[in-house]
Amino acid sequence: MDVKQIHYKDTYSIRHQMLRPGRPIETCYFEGDDDELSFHLGAYIDGNLASVASFYLRSHPSIIEEQHQYQLRGMATLPEHQRKGLSQALLQTAFPIIRNNHVNLVWCNARALATGFYEKVGFEKKSDIFEIPDVGPHYLMVKTI
Repeated sequence: MDVKQIHYKDTYSIRHQMLRPGRPIETCYFEGDDDELSFHLGAYIDGNLASVASFYLRSHPSIIEEQHQYQLRGMATLPEHQRKGLSQALLQTAFPIIRNNHVNLVWCNARALATGFYEKVGFEKKSDIFEIPDVGPHYLMVKTI
């Protein structure tokens, strides 16, 4: 496995397949993808992109009080590569980058089905379950790094 920083457009194929199936490819662009302090990581197996995650210098709009925050968004792994540690490797690569930007808090809107993974890597639930339209049930989760 190899983890590299990638262009945001390189995330689209996995985002589309795993997070936006049946929807137009344009829905795979997330606001802030091309911001200067956003970054995107890809995990490769045998030279093929297998997992992606994106990180945005963005504060949560209400619940979290920390002044500087990164949002984790769009983390997804192709089905044939799930449960191989790729998402964990993406996070292990991202956290030093985030700390180098003088930020020590990461938050995400985690799909309810994925909260076990996030808790395993140190995130904590900070909200009751809520619905994101056309996507499904989520929890706000945070991690201090």
